[in-house]
Amino acid sequence: MEDFDSLAVSVDAYAVGAFVTYLLILIGIGLYSSKFSSKGISEYFIGGRKMNRYVVALSAVVSGRSAWLLLGVTGMAYAQGPSAIWAVVGYIVVELFLFLYYARRLRNFSEARNCITVPDFYAERFDDRDGWLRITIVTIFLIFMIGYVSAQFVAGGKAFASGFGMEMNQGILLTAIIVVVYTILGGFLAVSLTDTIQAFLMILALVILPIIAIYDFGGLSVMLSELQMMDAIYVDPFAISVGAAIGFMGIGLGSPGNPHILARYMSIDSSKQLKTVAIVGTTWNVLMAWGAVFIGLIGRAMFPDVSMLPAEDTENLFPLLAQQHLSPVLFGVVLASIFAAIMSTADSQLLVAASSVVRDIYDKIIRKGDTIPQKRLVLYSRIVVFVLVILALLFGFIAEDLVFWLVLFAWAGLGASIGPTSILALYWRGTTRAGIFAGLISGTVVTVAWYFIPVLSDMMYELIPGFIAALLATWLVSLFTTPSKDTEQAFTDMFTEDE
Repeated sequence: MEDFDSLAVSVDAYAVGAFVTYLLILIGIGLYSSKFSSKGISEYFIGGRKMNRYVVALSAVVSGRSAWLLLGVTGMAYAQGPSAIWAVVGYIVVELFLFLYYARRLRNFSEARNCITVPDFYAERFDDRDGWLRITIVTIFLIFMIGYVSAQFVAGGKAFASGFGMEMNQGILLTAIIVVVYTILGGFLAVSLTDTIQAFLMILALVILPIIAIYDFGGLSVMLSELQMMDAIYVDPFAISVGAAIGFMGIGLGSPGNPHILARYMSIDSSKQLKTVAIVGTTWNVLMAWGAVFIGLIGRAMFPDVSMLPAEDTENLFPLLAQQHLSPVLFGVVLASIFAAIMSTADSQLLVAASSVVRDIYDKIIRKGDTIPQKRLVLYSRIVVFVLVILALLFGFIAEDLVFWLVLFAWAGLGASIGPTSILALYWRGTTRAGIFAGLISGTVVTVAWYFIPVLSDMMYELIPGFIAALLATWLVSLFTTPSKDTEQAFTDMFTEDE
């Protein structure tokens, strides 16, 4: 996770002005979106399934990246050279598959059965009459989401503290206020529109900065020659073991299990638009990944020893380069891009967590069978978002240094439990409700246990064994159990045309 503790940068009035302008735009989008999002929970949580293909493409890739790409991957490329590319290859390939195939089935099924949330999909697919499947999935969501959102707030606080000299807790509070205002007001529409703007900020920063920095250094050939003289690993993308490359690529297995990404697929106005989404989203993923890796490489050429970086922390490389090579206004844009990456994840996760409480627990279990006015459900959703922000804030204030361990495996935990079970639910007729329970539980347990056993966590990223465990558990239990007639009919009715 990002570490802003020691990054001290000098920011002039132009940089501050650019950053403040960005924040005002976010609040304006929330106000603009509020009327539409107040119509009902479908509008509030998935944009009424009317989202534009370009908005879906950009918000899907940005909400999945967080500041991990801007700071983590750049630092990784600085430390080990172009072999860091394997850390992005996995999710780029997996998300291309999701855009082209997985998303189409999920979108068509969710519309036909009026599914607003991921637990909705599971409940409709597996005839979850007693609600225990919903409860299990919501529990998994909340286990990982609160700490994840809290970590984003703390990261935002550190960004404010290091970039603008603000006191740490004030920065955390300001981050939470900004996120909660436009999320509560505008719901999914506001979140998706702001993610789209943030996608442009991120790619602007990730593409322009390495081009300018490499030019200032003397050109690409000069940079590569300098890196070659330091060590061949800095110019060789294959300078890691096969096992390490597989581990890096395994990061992509988390994409089909993270509900804030899946919600984008459910929101598009037509599944026929997903081919365009695949082209735009993949292009954006590739360009952002290219920029992050090249920032790390030019950073290594310019600062050969890590002691030359603030606090000797490789994750401080990105803003340091921006400060030295960009104008004050563009530097303000870079600071905004870091903050954008943080917020694009936090707002999306808040909506997912709120939807699981209001839609899946209150509406579908506690008040099952009752007719509840849509505007009341939207009001409750906004209240839940606010409560979740308070909980995340308290967690961040109380355990400021602890929250980041959750980020390290929240992606893995969600990916290992939801990913394989949802894939089998969409593509295998023989998947049973009992198999889904087995997969959800085994994926979560193996991921957490693997992370906490040092000898195992040192061997492999916990997402990979967790994903495999969930896949096998779902398959094996489904083989020895029988799907209900309603479960088989759901598969037949929804997917016959897709076979």
